[in-house]
Amino acid sequence: MRGCVIHGADDLRIEELPEPVPGPGEAVVSVRYGGVCGSDLHYWRHGGVGDFLLHEPMVLGHEIVGTVHSYGPGTDGPAVGTPVAVHPATPCGRCAECLDGRAQVCRDTRYLGSAARTPHVQGGFASRVAAPAGQLRALPDNLPLRRAALAEPLSVALHAVRRAGSVQGKHVLVTGAGPIGCLVVAALRAAGASAVTVTDLLPRALEFAAAAGATTLVRADDPADPGWPDEVDVAVEASGSAAGLDTCLRAVRRGGVVVQLGMLPPGMSPFAGNLVVSREIELRGALRFATEFDEAIGFLARESLFDGLVSAVVPVGRAVEAFALAGDRGRSCKVLLDFGV
Repeated sequence: MRGCVIHGADDLRIEELPEPVPGPGEAVVSVRYGGVCGSDLHYWRHGGVGDFLLHEPMVLGHEIVGTVHSYGPGTDGPAVGTPVAVHPATPCGRCAECLDGRAQVCRDTRYLGSAARTPHVQGGFASRVAAPAGQLRALPDNLPLRRAALAEPLSVALHAVRRAGSVQGKHVLVTGAGPIGCLVVAALRAAGASAVTVTDLLPRALEFAAAAGATTLVRADDPADPGWPDEVDVAVEASGSAAGLDTCLRAVRRGGVVVQLGMLPPGMSPFAGNLVVSREIELRGALRFATEFDEAIGFLARESLFDGLVSAVVPVGRAVEAFALAGDRGRSCKVLLDFGV
């Protein structure tokens, strides 16, 4: 059984792993596709994501879909062979945040392929993966596995839009047209945004944003680009850069909302805090998601436009090549690893 194991910066290995044995309450899923996420790329390039640093080898991956392989003793769920997506989070259910309905910021959560705690939570980039049976979601008959692999990142996008409040009839700016930024665009249009302006440095990334429903595309490095709005009602920062946050703060109207979705570099970041004060801007963070996973699956089943955001499917044996491609946004949007070949 093959898996993608990160040992440190620039040290991704395809290794033989032991077959998972499901315990009570667990299921084993035969993984077909795994989406390479920005956090996976950070572990590969830098040995960590933000303040979460690798301290031991870890199987990467949290965007996985496949079919039910088996169950542990006394456990049931979707029938063996059923196509499923795997919700990657297991919140504790006991902390103040969970009890307040904010499980996405649970202080003791377990998230597939995360170094936020030690021992690390091993991820889903393996031929077969054991997970709590309650995290399995049977897929609608009309949702192919390849498109369903977007369920986790789309959930992140839906949560970010929810954090912004109502966007019905509003003009929204999105900085960063990576996979998450493009999914935010689709989520915004579905939520009724009247206009979505997207900025990025790369023409190819902006093309993907247009496919997702952006109404205006702007080169982030061109202050003379005629697409720059005078002001917007809401801004979503999806690039994970201090420059992107600065753009959002300067573009949003007085009393507007900025949602910081991209994970900024570790440590201190420059921050135009005076604008937050003088314009009474509401700056809100958005981390992962909670209840949006099922919503995302339904959305994917209804909309085939998401197929265009999957730019490549690469066999797991060429995982390093897949990661390099995923990290080159001039050539790709969402890259999937194929564990079925």
